[in-house]
Amino acid sequence: MTTQNPARAYLYLLVATLFFGSNVVAGKLSVGEMSPMAIVMLRWVIAAICMAFIARRALLAEWRVLRDRWPYMLAMGGIGFTVFNILFYASAHTTSAINMAIIQGATPIVVLLVSGALLGIWPPALQWLGATITVLGVIVAASHGSLAVLVELSFNRGDILMIVASIIYAVYTVGLRWRPQVSPLVFIAGLALAALLTSIPLAIGEAALGQFQWPTPKGWAILLFIGLFPSLLCQLLYLRSVELIGAARAGVFYNLVPIFGIVLSVAVAHEPLRPYAIVAIALVIGGIAVSEIRKRS
Repeated sequence: MTTQNPARAYLYLLVATLFFGSNVVAGKLSVGEMSPMAIVMLRWVIAAICMAFIARRALLAEWRVLRDRWPYMLAMGGIGFTVFNILFYASAHTTSAINMAIIQGATPIVVLLVSGALLGIWPPALQWLGATITVLGVIVAASHGSLAVLVELSFNRGDILMIVASIIYAVYTVGLRWRPQVSPLVFIAGLALAALLTSIPLAIGEAALGQFQWPTPKGWAILLFIGLFPSLLCQLLYLRSVELIGAARAGVFYNLVPIFGIVLSVAVAHEPLRPYAIVAIALVIGGIAVSEIRKRS
């Protein structure tokens, strides 16, 4: 059962989605600096080491509870942290950024469906409407406001991988409901370790294919950022927000990720802010507001 504290949850979700969005920019900067599985594995090396230090006392106190639920931890860390990122990076090789953004933007609706299917609790109409509006905002952003771009889209292997990735992250979000009764720090530390353990065999496989690339000096700097912020801090904030307002409502905010990507592209890459981007941001924020009307009435 969640504890209702929307104001605090909204702040956590804004910061978390900002870091999620920054991961997109960091991922683009990492191209040529390291291989995909190097990112997936080493980011969790950094996060696991940090969490082991930060949560060392809590880990010792709560390790027995965590140990008893270790199969669950391996599944959640492997699904939500390892497999999702692998599918995300793999899809980028065979599909366009437009398709990826549109499919990823549908994740909140997938969360609603998975939540209803697993828990039997279906959200009210306004929440569905809010989620739909936010997806429209993502579509506007991804298509640059061009209907012709949308008409010409075609699905391929990369699109299917992104659809699976969205479903997997929705399952992970809903699965947080059954997490072990340990502190958030201990839980994230366990997930980071589980993600690391599940990513090692895949990194070995990439090396066996001769495709593993250790980070360059610039790559290590990028990797440090990814390991501390998108991999660690945003996960803690997202977890806490789910505890406060529930998985379905928290999932709606996931659509802010591509919007923050636009903002960061303007700030970091100095790209011009087009009118379509402003419309997209307004739709996403408006959709979130609509989905929350029932809580203010």
